[in-house]
Amino acid sequence: MIIKSNKPEVLWFTGLSGSGKSTLADCVAEKLQQQNYQTYVLDGDKLRRGLCNDLGFSEKDRKENIRRIAEVAKLLLEQNITVIVALISPYEEDRQSVKALIGTDNVIEIYCNCPLEICEQRDVKGLYRKVRQGQIKNFTGIDAPYEPPLNPNISLDTSLLSVEKCVQKVLELHLLVESKSKVIKSD
Repeated sequence: MIIKSNKPEVLWFTGLSGSGKSTLADCVAEKLQQQNYQTYVLDGDKLRRGLCNDLGFSEKDRKENIRRIAEVAKLLLEQNITVIVALISPYEEDRQSVKALIGTDNVIEIYCNCPLEICEQRDVKGLYRKVRQGQIKNFTGIDAPYEPPLNPNISLDTSLLSVEKCVQKVLELHLLVESKSKVIKSD
């Protein structure tokens, strides 16, 4: 198999639980792999069960969770792998720290902008129900804050757009960023 020589980047999906981050991340990874890109998905839920299983949901622990995931993303990026991160990442300051660590030009911030009501209706993991029953505390969007990105590279209203349309928009942005980097390198 031929692996494309591309400018790897980090596609960072942020948004509330149930906004579609993981679904879109997996679909984008699959499409890029079909085009012979080397990709790796870092999913917040999976990393919480392993690398970050010692962390809770306090603001301090959330910051550390994001820092660890950003460090892993940076290592993968250095191996010319396009990294796709699906992580709530609720604080603007932390998302800016990710960009500072990895390099602003290497991070594409994708905001899965979905109303809380729709996220609660989706609730595939039953988390919102548990929050409403008082079984979970410090849940982002309910009793812990979510700060929407100030200037994401793209904002996708996942309550209105189909998965296919969202994936198409992310891939178009990915190709645009990649083509700009090639033009810059050739000058």
